[in-house]
Amino acid sequence: MTVKVLAASALSASFCMSMIAAPPLPAKDKLELYLLIGQSNMAGRGPVEDLDKTPHPRVLMFATNNQWLPAIEPITMDPNKFHGIGPGLAFGKVMAEKKPAVTIGLVPCAVGGTPLSRWVQGGDLYTKAVHRMRLAMKDGTLKGILWHQGESDTGSETNAHSYGTRLAKMIHDLRADLGVTNAPFVVGELGQFLINRTNKPVPLAAVVNEALLKIPAQVPMTGCASSKGLHDKGDELHFGTEGQREFGRRYAEIMLKLEAQQP
Repeated sequence: MTVKVLAASALSASFCMSMIAAPPLPAKDKLELYLLIGQSNMAGRGPVEDLDKTPHPRVLMFATNNQWLPAIEPITMDPNKFHGIGPGLAFGKVMAEKKPAVTIGLVPCAVGGTPLSRWVQGGDLYTKAVHRMRLAMKDGTLKGILWHQGESDTGSETNAHSYGTRLAKMIHDLRADLGVTNAPFVVGELGQFLINRTNKPVPLAAVVNEALLKIPAQVPMTGCASSKGLHDKGDELHFGTEGQREFGRRYAEIMLKLEAQQP
């Protein structure tokens, strides 16, 4: 896809979003917010289908202009990247169905191709995510955080083997900076197709996945969504459309279990 086509696509998406009427918001305690952070598989790269463009009446997204809109894919307008389906909308729809008395607000901040170093306290993407989340929290209540990242940290032994320690600290810092120290935090495994893929296998993806699986034992009120059985979209890097929908449902299942454990 050429630069001109990409630019036109982004402009068209922005125009379409601006044409969607902003919905009336419920009371602050009835708008439950979820922060979506990480890299491309959280932002979304799966092809968008009609199902993904069908909004749920109680699932909203915090758009790039910091306005609430009905949530339709792509919910993440990843800068200068292909915009596709991630796990967020499927997650939001499950949460809304399980919680009929509230509206779900998704706050997407993921950016493709980004290492954990940009998501830790002091990093540029961490700072932007905290800023956007604080703006969204003027209208609603933070209920949880979804994380999918790690592919960019599989390029070196040092980054892969220190991943768990660095992520645990980031979770602590992010909760503190947002003022919700017990906010449920759900991480997702990297695609298992990465480890032995035909085009340049990524053995350190197994190391990062091991760290992700250990997070619930290291950090209170966290869970890990399995990527087992989820297929890539053909590039052995990004989850496909159905895989992302299923991933969103798995994130929701764990989020609901964590919320049920809260005092």
